Amino acid sequence: MKRTGILNRHLAGALAELGHGDRVLVCDAGMPIPDGPRVVDLAFRAGVPAFAEVLDGLLAELVVEGATAAAEVQEANPEASELLKAHFPGVDLVPHERLKELSAGARLVVRTGEARPYANVLLRCGVFF
Repeated sequence: MKRTGILNRHLAGALAELGHGDRVLVCDAGMPIPDGPRVVDLAFRAGVPAFAEVLDGLLAELVVEGATAAAEVQEANPEASELLKAHFPGVDLVPHERLKELSAGARLVVRTGEARPYANVLLRCGVFF
């Protein structure tokens, strides 16, 4: 049994399969999930687990070279906007409809229980060397 890190076996396994350039959508409970990507649904109740909590856990395990989020987050969810800017100073902000289009190319979707709007980010995996 793992001692630390992500304990959810479905999520840990999916992360181990990712490679350079693969995209991972970390999303709130309301984000439409496109057909195609593998989905690990962590949502339990509204707000549980929170977007920030899941994102922090993923960033402890992944190398991320880029991030894309919806521009609407800046006004509709300032807390999530500040979190994204703190983690990704160069976050690419696009219209929400464009983020949904880009999400179709994700290899993995991690759905949180977040119940505040626009708490979504599309991560682009990097390499550790």
